[in-house]
Amino acid sequence: MRTLLTRAQFALALILLVAAACVSVARAQDPSVTVVQNAALSWLALTDKLQGPESWKAAGEKFRVAMTPDVWSKTLQGVRGSLGPTSQRALVSSSFLKEMPGAPNGDYALVVFRTAFENKTEGHESVTLEREKDGTWRVVGYFLR
Repeated sequence: MRTLLTRAQFALALILLVAAACVSVARAQDPSVTVVQNAALSWLALTDKLQGPESWKAAGEKFRVAMTPDVWSKTLQGVRGSLGPTSQRALVSSSFLKEMPGAPNGDYALVVFRTAFENKTEGHESVTLEREKDGTWRVVGYFLR
């Protein structure tokens, strides 16, 4: 037995499909998502060049309190130096959080990238940002696996 859609059912299905597409486009163009992604990418551009002191200065207060510029520079060189230059970076996800383990409640964002380096073809970078008192999103955590 063959089921045919009535014009009303077809119209309803088309409306739902268009509405779903609009929600997806609106979410992708959310300015707050763009802001945190750009902040993460700007900071990562410094790490790509192994600019330890500069990336430390550009990071958030929690990051700078956790380690000195020298410790960060040595850590960055140790972790990223052997990987070689970044050859590709693609956004995986962006999310906003009010709570982070071991940190006071606040405005946080987690941006994850799939990244390839000259000497490591598949890596994932997780960049945690916090909106600081002046309203600027700054990096407070970085994890590479």
